[in-house]
Amino acid sequence: MANDDLEILKAGLIGADLDGATGAAQRLVDSGMDPKAILEEGMAVAMFDLGEMWKRGEVFLPEVVASAEVFKRCNAIVEPALLAQRTPDEAGVLVLLATVKGDLHDLGKNMVGAMLRTSGFEVTDLGKDVSADTMIEKVTELRPAIVGLSALLTTTVPYQETVIKKLEAAGLRDQVKVMVGGAPVTPEWAEKIGADGYANNAPEAVEIARKLAGMAQPA
Repeated sequence: MANDDLEILKAGLIGADLDGATGAAQRLVDSGMDPKAILEEGMAVAMFDLGEMWKRGEVFLPEVVASAEVFKRCNAIVEPALLAQRTPDEAGVLVLLATVKGDLHDLGKNMVGAMLRTSGFEVTDLGKDVSADTMIEKVTELRPAIVGLSALLTTTVPYQETVIKKLEAAGLRDQVKVMVGGAPVTPEWAEKIGADGYANNAPEAVEIARKLAGMAQPA
C-alpha cells in the first residue's frame, strides 16, 4: 500500500494534483514510513522527472510552477515528521539559501532546502528575488557556514557573481562557503565567479554542502 501511495504522490506532484499528492503524503506519514524516504524516493524523484520533462519541452513553466506549489504543501506535511526524528544535539551547520534578485523561481531551492534539513543541516531560506544587500545583512546577522544561491534564468545567473563580489567588498567572503545552482548554471561558471561548490540537483547539493562543511558523508 505504501508503494502505491508513493506512486500516487509522484504522479500528483508531476501532474500538480494537490488533493492527490497531499493525501498520499499524509497517508505515507501516518503509515509510519520513514519521512526521509518519502522525500527522497517520492518527492525528489518526481521533481527530478519533472525537471527532465521541462528540459525536453514536454511541460511548460505554468505547470512547473503549479507543481512547485504542490511540492510546498506536501513538504509541509512531511517536514514536521522529519524534524521530529532529530535529537536535540543534532543542531547542524547553518545554510542560508536564496533565489537571486530578479528571479522568481524557487522549486529547485525548495528541494535543496528540504533535503538539507533531512540531512541534519539548519536552513534559513530567504525566498526568491533576494538582493545582494539582503544577503549581506543576513550573513552578517546569522553567520552561516554556507550560502546557497539559485538562479533559474540566464538573465539572473550573473547576479550570483554580484553577490560574491558584495561578500568580498563587505569582508565576509572568507567567512562563508558559497555554492551555486540552477538550470543554466554550469561548473565552469561556478569556477569563474569563485564559488566554492556547484550542484546540478538537490541530492548533489547535499553532498557538496557536507563536503564544504567538513561533515562526514553518510555510509
